[in-house]
Formats: sequence, structure tokens, C-alpha cells
Amino acid sequence: MKTISPNLLLLSLILAFSQATFSAENSHCPEALNFKKEQLANEEVVDLCKEYKGKVVMVVNTASFCGFTPQYKSLEKIYQKYRNDGFVVLGFPSNDFGEQEPGHEGEIKEFCERTYKVRFPMFEKTIVKRGTDDALYQTLAKMAGEYPSWNFHKYLLDRNGKLVASISSRTDPATTKVTTQIESLL
Repeated sequence: MKTISPNLLLLSLILAFSQATFSAENSHCPEALNFKKEQLANEEVVDLCKEYKGKVVMVVNTASFCGFTPQYKSLEKIYQKYRNDGFVVLGFPSNDFGEQEPGHEGEIKEFCERTYKVRFPMFEKTIVKRGTDDALYQTLAKMAGEYPSWNFHKYLLDRNGKLVASISSRTDPATTKVTTQIESLL
């Protein structure tokens, strides 16, 4: 009979425990938040689950040169109004529709902060349309049954990470219809 050295046995047990712990932590993460994304114009990676699990989350694809760009003001307004109650807006700039976000991330960040005083979290430039290889948007589209068809499409998630609404680009996020939904989730 072959014997296993105590060190090898200990190492095997540590590895098995680490894998079980990692799997257990990930299994409690909602599918829609089980991603890591870089902050806009910053290489810092944010674990969406760790940062936003348990919050009401609005995910929106943005663009700086779109007819809906003034929605940045509304997004910031609802973020400021509800953030202390557990609400967050996550912005993902995209150049998918009408090439309305052509700049690099530094330009996008400066535009958002200077023009609309955006303080809600903004993330790396992302491809969001049908056929994307971005796993976050694939997951959201699968949950909603639709991909964004234009800039400023919004997905609303409850505190458990369950999709509650897929909101058209044409719908301003500060409308009573949307804010009432947010309030009911808080």
C-alpha cells in the first residue's frame, strides 16, 4: 500500500476546502451580478457581486452623442435620490448604435463628469448589442428576452438580482412609472 506524505495530504485538504469555499461563495451570487468589470478609464476591477449584491440595480448602456444622452441627468438624479436606500445605477458606455460613443474611456469619463456631473459607477466601454461576447449583456438579454436596441436601454434588478424590468431607451428613468418601480423594490 502506498502512503501519502502528511504534507501532500494537508495540501490536498487545503485545496479541496478552498475550491468548496470558492464555489459556495459564487453559488450565492445572483447570475446577473456574477461578473468582474473594469471601472471607466481605470484599470481597477470591480466584483459586481461583492459590491452590489443586495441592492436594487439599474444597468444602462450609455452614449455621449445620442438624442437620449440627457438621460444622464435623470440617471444621476435617481441615483442620488435612492442610493442611501440601496439603489445603484451601473453605466456601460457603448459605441454599438449610430457610433455615438466613439471616444476613448478618458474622454467619456470627462464628458460624463463635466457635462452631467455623473457620480454613479461607470464601467469599461462595452459591446451590448445582439451577438456580443460580453457575458453580462448576454445574461441580461437572456433574462429579459431582449438585447438593447439603442443607447440608454435599462435593465432593473431587484435586491436578489432578479430581473424586474427591461426599460426602453425612450423611457426616461426619472418618470413616475420607473421611480415607482424602484421605490417598490427598496
